Amino acid sequence: MQYLYHKEAGCSTLLLKGDEHRYIFKVRRHREGEVIALRNLEDEKIYYYTISSLDKKEAHLQLQNSEVLSVKAKQSLHIGWCVIDPKSVEKVLPTLNEMGVEQITFIYCERSQKSFKPDFTRLEKILLNSSQQSGRSVMMKLSMGSSLEEFLNEYPEAVMMNFSKETLTESSDVSTVVIGCEGGFTMEEVALFKAKNIMGLDTPLILKSESAVCAVASKVLL
Repeated sequence: MQYLYHKEAGCSTLLLKGDEHRYIFKVRRHREGEVIALRNLEDEKIYYYTISSLDKKEAHLQLQNSEVLSVKAKQSLHIGWCVIDPKSVEKVLPTLNEMGVEQITFIYCERSQKSFKPDFTRLEKILLNSSQQSGRSVMMKLSMGSSLEEFLNEYPEAVMMNFSKETLTESSDVSTVVIGCEGGFTMEEVALFKAKNIMGLDTPLILKSESAVCAVASKVLL
């Protein structure tokens, strides 16, 4: 791990218990007197703490110094993702986080199964673990949109990923992308987008929603 997440990172002293203590005591096997890095994932600072005391139940940390260290993608990508099975989202979320996706807004589209409901508490825990591993300095934003129409009202230049002669490439100037669910978009949903804002991927194969979202993120961000 590149750092340990703690919501109170930045305070002059910290007391670690539970999972946080387990990380430095049993997983990383740190010792008293060593320096460890922490982030709160809000201010882009990394904080260095000395372990002033450490036993089998808790650890006391003393802040030594800090610095602004921004670790994120070179450009922004916001994904409007039509709701799919949450288990499929959970599998690819760490990958999207490591690539640097800035935000995901989940949207109930016409072909989304309404019984699927994103568990934001679970997703945020996945993001925290992924961020600690990858070194990311700011948490990915997660939100819920009420409809595709409302999403387009807020982001009128959003690009729909669909079958199109216009192909998404590394040089495409794209910052907001809408990805469909299994079964794709209806004709009515396609009609909501300007023709120039409908793009496809350069492949004859049919991609699952979670495959398409990873492909788009890699094209735009990597």
